[in-house]
Amino acid sequence: MASGSAAAGTTPTWSPPLALLVAATFFMEFLDGTILTTAIPNIASDFSVPAADVNITMTAYLLTVAVGIPLSGWLAERFGARRIFCLAIAVFTLASLACALSQDLAGLTLARIAQGAGGAMMVPVGTLVVLRGTPKSELLRATAFLVWPGLLAPVIAPLVGGALTTYLSWHWIFLINLPLGLAAFIAALRLVPGIAGDKGRRLDWPGLCFTTIGVGALVAGLELASSHPDLPWAGISAASGVAALAAAVLWMRRARHPLFNLDVFRTRTFRATATGGFVYRLTISSIPFLLPLMFQTGFGWSPLHAGIMVAAVFIGNIGIKPATTPLIRRFGFKPVLVGASLASAATFLLCALLTPETPQALVFALLVCSGAFRSIGFSAYASVQYADVIPDHLTSANVVSPTMVQLAAGAGIALAALMIRAFDGVTPARAVGPPDTGHPLAGLPFAALLDDSAAPFRLAFVAMAVLMLASTVDSLLLPNDAGAEVSRGGTPNGRRRGTSGSDQPRDTPPDQPGNTPSGVATVVPGVSQPGPEPAAGQAPHLPAAGHCRQP
Repeated sequence: MASGSAAAGTTPTWSPPLALLVAATFFMEFLDGTILTTAIPNIASDFSVPAADVNITMTAYLLTVAVGIPLSGWLAERFGARRIFCLAIAVFTLASLACALSQDLAGLTLARIAQGAGGAMMVPVGTLVVLRGTPKSELLRATAFLVWPGLLAPVIAPLVGGALTTYLSWHWIFLINLPLGLAAFIAALRLVPGIAGDKGRRLDWPGLCFTTIGVGALVAGLELASSHPDLPWAGISAASGVAALAAAVLWMRRARHPLFNLDVFRTRTFRATATGGFVYRLTISSIPFLLPLMFQTGFGWSPLHAGIMVAAVFIGNIGIKPATTPLIRRFGFKPVLVGASLASAATFLLCALLTPETPQALVFALLVCSGAFRSIGFSAYASVQYADVIPDHLTSANVVSPTMVQLAAGAGIALAALMIRAFDGVTPARAVGPPDTGHPLAGLPFAALLDDSAAPFRLAFVAMAVLMLASTVDSLLLPNDAGAEVSRGGTPNGRRRGTSGSDQPRDTPPDQPGNTPSGVATVVPGVSQPGPEPAAGQAPHLPAAGHCRQP
């Protein structure tokens, strides 16, 4: 078990209890992002407001999380990751209490904003405290702990929220966080290494403003696109967000002390987070949104019936978890990513072929398989993105990655909603008609499947399957030895350790961190000192990247 502090000159070791603690806090944060959906009617009734108005509490939470993440990296470096992580847990827990005690919609919305601020710090800072003490040989195990909250929370949130709201009250959605938050706070004080922050670390105010405005406007635009597609504000907001993010990139390429180092994108395996990984997460995030709607609106199933079927995705997520690490170690990242994306695309196409008459066992089995491939892909991307990142770039990578995840999740739901609306009214019986009408859709092999109320959802699944293939193409372009130091635990093909998948040379001078001669420990202020070079076949430990000074 990790000690409460890390002594100078020592290297932290892999701590499963610490990873489990961070995963538990992630679960609270992810769960609260969506659990409120089932309680909206009850909250609206208590506050005497229209149910649609309560959506502001969810939007405010997700928006605060998204815009708060870029600042979290600087906070961890400036004040120390342990202090900020404990503060994040405390803010999240106290804000949960404020949510439960809210007397009107305005009070609940403000409390949700505070809760989102705590969540924005928990995710990237929590990841940092785990990665800081994890040798690359154990990175797959560490990310296996950190991935499951994001996989499970969206699936079980409706079930947990519905049960608490039905048998207790909506207040318990937030009150349940109090004992969990208190336990997590006490555990964090004991498990998170106490490494001092860099008091000289300056904050890049222009970069922060550009990034915050850009992420906030883009997330708001995605939310508006899914809820109010007829209004022009969605496009205006999204365009403004893209412009602000472009300005942030231009600024940070010239700034002396940028908010985060954009050179991290020179590492091919990390760049996959913003290319194929973004597409993969976008399409995967759309499925929990599309499935319940198709089952209830298209098939006429009850919410309970639909919920039971969607729970099959949860079973697939959990059932495959013990096999994800062995699969990656056996085949490597590239084949696993290609296989997971192709298999996911196939399950989307099969979902498009489902009908109310399809045997229930077959539907359940299909969704279990979909959840399994979802889990494999998520785990592989979560591990490979850090596999070749050099220590000086780890903090920047740890800020960029969760921001991209938030944007991908929002884009997935928004795109799915837009597709449903675009296909609605084009494919039902009045459009397809009988085979002799001459309608272009009438001659398709599966035209009969477009002749019911589920047709818009079927075409949305097909579109998502095609989009998923873009992720497959990106994975095929990865180097064959991408992330081999993590997946195989050795030096790939005789190349220098740490070069796999990187577009930049790593011939740093011998006196810089990360290139220390065997058996020599280089002293760098503010950085946990590495021990001797590991023996052959043993991966080196990652230094305290949260406190590495940017060059």
